[in-house]
This record gives sequence, structure tokens and C-alpha cells, in this order.
Amino acid sequence: MTSLADGEWHRLHPASPLLRGGIFIVAVLGFIVANLRERLIDFFFGVPVYGSDPIDEIMRRGAVGWALLIVAVVLVLILLGFYLSWRMHTFRVSDEVVEVRSGLVFRSNRRARLDRIQGVNIVRPFVPRLFGAAKLEVSVAGQDANVQLAYLGSALADALRRDILHLASGLRQPAASAAAAASAAASAAATSTSAVPNSGTEAENGAETGGFRSQRASAPEFGTAEGRVPEGSGAPAGIGAAAAGIAGGVGGFAVDRANEFFAPELDPDAAPPESVVRIPPGRLIGSVFFSGFTVFLVLAGIALVVSIAFGGSGWLLVAILPGMIGSVSYYFSRFTKSLRYSIAGTPDGVRVGFGLLSTSNETLPPGRIHAIRVSQPVLWRPFGWWQVRINTAGHSTNKGAAGEANTTTLPVGTEDDVARVLELILPGFNSAEHLALIGRGLLSTGGDDGFTNAPGRAAWLRPFSWRRTGYAIADGIALLRRGTVSRELILVPLARLQSVGVSQGPVRRILRLASAALHTVAGPVAATLSVLDAGEAVTLFERVSAGAIESAHLDTSHHWNLPNGAPR
Repeated sequence: MTSLADGEWHRLHPASPLLRGGIFIVAVLGFIVANLRERLIDFFFGVPVYGSDPIDEIMRRGAVGWALLIVAVVLVLILLGFYLSWRMHTFRVSDEVVEVRSGLVFRSNRRARLDRIQGVNIVRPFVPRLFGAAKLEVSVAGQDANVQLAYLGSALADALRRDILHLASGLRQPAASAAAAASAAASAAATSTSAVPNSGTEAENGAETGGFRSQRASAPEFGTAEGRVPEGSGAPAGIGAAAAGIAGGVGGFAVDRANEFFAPELDPDAAPPESVVRIPPGRLIGSVFFSGFTVFLVLAGIALVVSIAFGGSGWLLVAILPGMIGSVSYYFSRFTKSLRYSIAGTPDGVRVGFGLLSTSNETLPPGRIHAIRVSQPVLWRPFGWWQVRINTAGHSTNKGAAGEANTTTLPVGTEDDVARVLELILPGFNSAEHLALIGRGLLSTGGDDGFTNAPGRAAWLRPFSWRRTGYAIADGIALLRRGTVSRELILVPLARLQSVGVSQGPVRRILRLASAALHTVAGPVAATLSVLDAGEAVTLFERVSAGAIESAHLDTSHHWNLPNGAPR
């Protein structure tokens, strides 16, 4: 564990207030000053200056000192507000919770229990990346229960995520080891105190910061031993050494930022250096172009051309044209958000990363995925492309790949890519028999293919898709197949199941049919079958109920770092 997971209170990156909203505040103040400077000068100095340049008027009246004083006071107040905001925003990570306290006037306290963590996401927006900062978000089961640490040093965020996931998995530092570590730390502190005169004790240094431990940059400070000049070397040499030190520091900072921009999104210490799936840019462009939004744009364009050709009113042009122009931004955003997509397995779960300028990578611990949907829109069928989305109890507030919610695990991929992704998010369900069953669930049109399918009389309600509507259960996983225009395969781990329901309305009762639903946490995946033989629906209910109970008793995935999943 790092020092940030020691149960003590720590502060965020010093630039956090500016990155969280200070840039916007500065921009607003600049807009106000630029547009209302005449009125501001009239208000403060009581002299109207309309029609002349305010700066010239200030210099002519000899009020330069007052103007500079006002600017200095405003800057001091802004900096003081940023400092107080940073000082009052603290966090700690203990063996049980991740806790954040913030606020100047109205204090808030948010706590995330480690046993309810659904994922840990690290987001690096473009501007914070210039400062070497990243936002860490802990997704927790519940409505609006996430905890954000905005912002941390980029390397510190990676290390803290690893610590949080280790603690959530059941890993604990034994008491004896903790006592030994504390004793060693105390001995080291005593040695350091005796070796450095007038350095002060830990308590004295802590009193200066109010008892909280601040983050320290890992980069060497200016003026280290390498940059010092021997005594008697003279002022010019000292100035040259100082200039060289500053230049080296600025150059090192620029090199670090460049390395962060071009480094792989997956942490090589925690994940394989290569993603198990690669999405070529051409496929990304094609997946965005062959989408429902493109169909809408084509239909809107046809309507616009027809309206103009037949002399229609201009209201249609005003209503549609701005949206068509704005679609360029939509396509660009979806494309850039899916660039550098990566997915790989780590000791603490599946790591999914993406993004070009602003990046995001989220770790989904084992046992947190409640349902999986593999779908193929009709426009993707000629290319053999598929998309994978999931249901989890907690969701990151940041947008995921392709600009969609963070439930998109594979934006677009081939059948082989789907098999690799399912192997990661459903470990153990990757034998040749399982993969063959998944393949039939994706492509088969019905018949004797291992699925229990809807009877022929279901064609009265589903004339096109009744042949593909069916289910199968294998090794604690329920597979639901449906759809012919847009193909879908739903996989539900029975250990994560909330409940199962079977219903029958008057029309289905006449046709001896029923519908079934496997209830999971809320999300984009709906595990339902609209038509099924009434007797098979009862069988599905009994098999799923018994399988869910058995799988829940045998499941130990939520304690993935403990031997044999032993409870904490």
C-alpha cells in the first residue's frame, strides 16, 4: 500500500481548484471586465469615461496606482479562495471506506464503502493532463453514490486505484506487519530528525498543515545536489547554474507531459502492455457512419430537398439545417472518444481505456457485471460488426467510448473480438463448448442449436424474430437470444440475478405463450424474452431460480484476492 491508503487525511493536487472550475471563473471575469470596463471605472472612480479608452483615461487622471491596487486585491481574493478550497478538500482511504470532505461554507462528507465498489475510473481531461493531474472516480452501488477525487497527480491516481482495489478485494495488512511498519517508520523519522538540525518533529510539521498530509511531487526539486554550485565559484557561475536548473526543470516537465500524452492507456505494471482487442480507425469511422443517426440525417436531408424543390416554406430549413451542421461535431466527438481503445485483464478486474485528447480508463472488479448484451444493428451486418454493453450496479459519471455511457465495453468489433472480451468479463466461461454456444446465439436462425426456442405459433406476435427467440443455461450463465433485424444475445451470470418473472396476458394465454424477464440492476441491458412456450417459461423459471441460489452460494469472485474466496 502507498502512503495515500494509510487511513490518514490527505489533500488533492494543488491545482485542483483551478482545474475544477477556476479556469471558467477566470474566463467569466475576463468577459465581464472586457465588456463592462467603462461602467466599472465609473463605479469605482465616479468619473464617466464613455467614448474614450479606459486605460488612457486612467493614465490621464493619474489613477494607475489605484487601478493596480484593485487588480491586486481581486487576484489576492481569487487566490485566497482557491487556497481555502484546496485546504478544506481532503480525503482518506481506510480499510473500510473511501471518504471525502469538502466545502468552505457548506460542508459535505461523502463515503464509499469498499465492499460496495463497482469500479474505479481514472479520467484525464485535456487541460488537467497539461498539469500532470487526473480525476479518480470510485463507482459505488446506489443512486448518486460515487466519490470523486478531482484532482490527483497522474502517477498517484494510478497507485491509489491499485490500493483501493486491493482493499476492496479483501486484502488487508496484518496487524503485526502494520505495527512493524509503523515502528520502522518511527525509527526512520527519528534518524532523519537527529541527522538534520532544526528540522522539527513530525508533530510540529503536521501542526503547520493542520494535521493533514499533503501530496509531494515525485520530481526532484530545483536546487538539488546536482544543480548546486561549489562555494567561491562566483555570481556568474551561480546565475548560469540556476538558469540551467530552471531550463532543465521546464524541459523535464515538458518531457513528462509529452510522455503522458503518448503513453499507452493501460498501466504496464498492472495490465498486459497490449490490448486484447484493437479497433482500426477505418472500422471506427464506418461504425459511426453506418448508424441510426446517419439514417435520420439522410431522411432529414431528403425532406429538406423535397421541401425546397416544391417551394415549401423556410421553416423546415431553419429547423433542420442547424442540426445537420452540428452533426459534424457529433461524428468527430464519437470518433475521437473511441480512439486508442484498449481492454485487458488485470489482477483486480477488467481494464477498459479509450480517448485521444481526454482519456479514461476504468477497472471493473470481478463479480460486478450483472448482465451483458452483444448486439448487431442491421447496418453493421454486412461487415460482421458487434457491440458489447453491460449492466453494473454503479456507473461512472463520465462518458465512455463513442461518447456513450460507460456501460459500453466494446464499441465495435468482430465476432473474434467479442469472444476475447467475453473471455475477460466472464472468466471460466471460455471453453470450446461455451464459445460454440455463444456463436450459435449470435448467428443461428433457430432450430436444433442448443437453445430452447419459441414455438411456431409465436409467429402471430413475432412474425420475423420468433425463430431466433430462445434461451439456454450453461454453467451458471443464462443466455437469451432474440431479434432478427437487430440481433441480440443477452448473458446473465445467475450469481448476480436479482429475481426472475414470468407473465402471461390474454393474447398469450390464448396462444399458450408467455413472456419471461430476468431482473438485474438497472442499465442498458434488458434480459427479457417476449414470446416463449408457456410450459417452457415455467421450466425456465424453475431452472433459473435453482441456478441463481446455487451460483450465489458458490460465488467468491467479490473476494478475488483472498485464498478460496474466504470471507474477510
